Amino acid sequence: MLKPLTKEQTDRILSIAAEEFADKGFAGTAIGSIAKKAGVSVGVIYKYYSGKEDLFNACVRKSLECMEEVLDMTGSMGGTLMDMIEHLITRAQNFAKDNPEYIRLYHQITVSGSPAGKMRSAELIEGGTARIYEEYIKRASESGEIRSDMDPAAFAFLIDDLLMMLHFSYACDYYKDRFRLYFGEDALDKDEAVKEQMMKFIGAALKAEDR
Repeated sequence: MLKPLTKEQTDRILSIAAEEFADKGFAGTAIGSIAKKAGVSVGVIYKYYSGKEDLFNACVRKSLECMEEVLDMTGSMGGTLMDMIEHLITRAQNFAKDNPEYIRLYHQITVSGSPAGKMRSAELIEGGTARIYEEYIKRASESGEIRSDMDPAAFAFLIDDLLMMLHFSYACDYYKDRFRLYFGEDALDKDEAVKEQMMKFIGAALKAEDR
């Protein structure tokens, strides 16, 4: 009888699987390779996951759980919209540095979609985020914190685009090179400077005069 996996072992399997899926794509990833790198047998993986697609979806769910934790903290923190945005930028930077494999998997999904088209990727990954952003922006507009002619849904989309690119800039090779092109070779060590410039950019857009 197979011994149940510990949480640490499960997290390791998912982390390695996410890295394999991100680097090799769904078709190019082999369960055997994941098992070998995780130090478990193929049989152990098949005990917990019915197949490669099930394992892929588990990796996506794990990534979403981590991102939802960030959003849950943001949703309960109070403060202004700019406080929330600053918090999100910091969390995005830290998450991408600590979990680059999940960000690369996220990028893989944005490029090629989910396996067999069985998961509506955009709705699954972005749906909750969009609603939280939109609600914050709507409240800030109604309270007079930001300009009154702001379309909450449109601005939520634009804020999320900035955060998405920030994630990619810390985790994906092409975007890291692009990051360095604009912020210098030590771009990945300039978290505070990057956050400061993003806050200025977003703040200027939010507080511009109505026309």
